[in-house]
Amino acid sequence: MDTIQSINLITTNPNIRDGRPCIAGTGLRVTDIVMATIFHDRTPGQIASDYGVTLAQVHASLAYYYEHKDELDADIRQQLEVARELKDKAVGSRKTSLLP
Repeated sequence: MDTIQSINLITTNPNIRDGRPCIAGTGLRVTDIVMATIFHDRTPGQIASDYGVTLAQVHASLAYYYEHKDELDADIRQQLEVARELKDKAVGSRKTSLLP
C-alpha cells in the first residue's frame, strides 16, 4: 500500500494576501515565484537567493502552480490587468513637482 507524502510548504490564510497561496511563514505568494520565473527569467536558485527562501520552497511553489495552473493563471492575469489600470491612471506618479 502506498503512502502519499506531503510537503507542507504552501499555505493559504484569508488574512494574508487575500487568501492567495503563499510560502508557509512568509507573505510571498506562489504567483510571485511564478512571475519571477516566467516574466523575469529567474532560475529557482536565483529566486531562492533573491527572496531569501529555500530552494525547496521555490520548487514547492512551482509544483503547487502546476497543480493549480488554471486558477493561478487567472489570478496572474487579474494582477496584470490591475497593474495596467493603475499605470494608465498614473497612480503613484507625481504629475507636479514637490519642489517650489
